[in-house]
Amino acid sequence: MELYNSLIKETRELVDRLPAKVWDYDPAAVWPCNSSSELVLQKDAAFELGASGKGSANFVLFTSNEALGGRDQVVLCGRDLREIKGDCDFARLVLLRIGVLEDEDEAVYRTLRDIEFAKYHVYPQGYMVRISPESYREQVRVSREAVRRGINFRALGMNYIRAYKQDPNVISATVIFLTDPAADYAALRAMAKKSADVTGTLTHIFEGLPTDCSVCALKDICDEVEGMKELHFGVGAKGADHRH
Repeated sequence: MELYNSLIKETRELVDRLPAKVWDYDPAAVWPCNSSSELVLQKDAAFELGASGKGSANFVLFTSNEALGGRDQVVLCGRDLREIKGDCDFARLVLLRIGVLEDEDEAVYRTLRDIEFAKYHVYPQGYMVRISPESYREQVRVSREAVRRGINFRALGMNYIRAYKQDPNVISATVIFLTDPAADYAALRAMAKKSADVTGTLTHIFEGLPTDCSVCALKDICDEVEGMKELHFGVGAKGADHRH
């Protein structure tokens, strides 16, 4: 799965410009979790990450490329939770290296979606997540009690890595948190949108998009993303002849 490789390169270039702390995966270092999402009321909150008016972004990218996929690591660019005193910018980015999936194209797509949805099943105590797929943002309300108990991004990242690695197709997971005000959150949101466009194009391809480029509404994405056009025509060829 190499459709997201250019976005991974852009993401790494942006993150590599910033000072960072890096921790290798330790499954014993997770933050306690609930069985379902916890409601953190405004009156009980210490602060919000990615709050309204602040920079925010969220996306997951896939690759089978070992060099791009990285290791099981948590990366933090910016202040940790104990150092944050008020609402601030926030992004959570995930780079997943997956095995070479040998199934039918549509089954591969379904597998990717199942892996991505793992992020909706992590419920850290005192850490209420609200994800807006339409605006590519993630907003988090952190409770004062969780801050008092020592909640931190290292432990939270371990939770997410553990969740992703429950799928046998995931070889490694890198979870990147950003709170650094110097990060380009507008660029990150643009990357999130492009990632969503790639995923959306996959959806439409498997639903039977036209394979005549001159009338295809998603021609720009196919032209820009390496491998997308080949996938499109490969799927189309199973049901009909295609025209360039």
